[in-house]
Amino acid sequence: MSDSRRLVDAHHHLWDLDRRPQPWLDEPGHEPVRRSFGAADLRSAATRPIAGREPTSTVVVQCVASVSETRELLALAGADPLIGAVVGWVDLTSPAAGDTLDDLLAGPGGPYLRALRHLVQGESDPAWLQRPSVERGLRAVGERGLAYDVLIRSHRFDQAVHLAERFPDLPIVLDHAGKPPIVRGELGNWERQLRRLAAHPQVRCKVSGLVTEADRRNWTTAGIRPVWDVLLSAFGSDRLMFGSDWPVCVLAGGWNRWAAAVEELLVGCSAAETSAILADTATAFYHLNSLSLTPL
Repeated sequence: MSDSRRLVDAHHHLWDLDRRPQPWLDEPGHEPVRRSFGAADLRSAATRPIAGREPTSTVVVQCVASVSETRELLALAGADPLIGAVVGWVDLTSPAAGDTLDDLLAGPGGPYLRALRHLVQGESDPAWLQRPSVERGLRAVGERGLAYDVLIRSHRFDQAVHLAERFPDLPIVLDHAGKPPIVRGELGNWERQLRRLAAHPQVRCKVSGLVTEADRRNWTTAGIRPVWDVLLSAFGSDRLMFGSDWPVCVLAGGWNRWAAAVEELLVGCSAAETSAILADTATAFYHLNSLSLTPL
């Protein structure tokens, strides 16, 4: 049963630059987030309720291709009850991917590992997810009851669609709605491809990362709404989950500004639809602890 107090941030990051470099932060435009961010910083940032709900659980997501980073995130989850799940990384191309997963699951914080992700958006191969070695790794993911977060840019939907076709029993979630080209206002092809993916019932979608695909300084809720309307139509509320993409969202106003936009976008949704998007979909997908109600 849904709990009207719950708010799940289904997608955020944490990084400590003193322990682990994040080379992607060296790219121009990332200066505002070129520092360490920990759970305490998230607590300080996420102060605006959405539909009367304050954050009660989060899903922390990997940033770099590093098993060591995943171990660190799992340890953080084991020490902080607000982190309900970890989306980690292993080398899916390795014949030892299954063994690595078993090692992570048996280690400190291992039970918090609920999904895997790879930065497919950075791969030059337009069929990276269809490589035999990768599919072998994805089978190891599914065999352990884990899910898969798909990170692609809008022109690479074919990979995600083929993944859903070939792995109908693997729970899949599309990160950042496939990064629609909001800033260019060219959503037609994105919508067509998104609906192809949404036709597969095992796929969910994160309403996250949209503001950094828009004009980062001048975006408006009205400018995000066409994407929101497509997502709601294609997936339905019970297959959408809210995510902040914090601290990356700091580049476009921060956690609270995005939260205010989401509340505005939710106007017209029923209580059940609101609950699904803000908590229930993520809770079911990531098997979150429904008893955790401590606000950030």
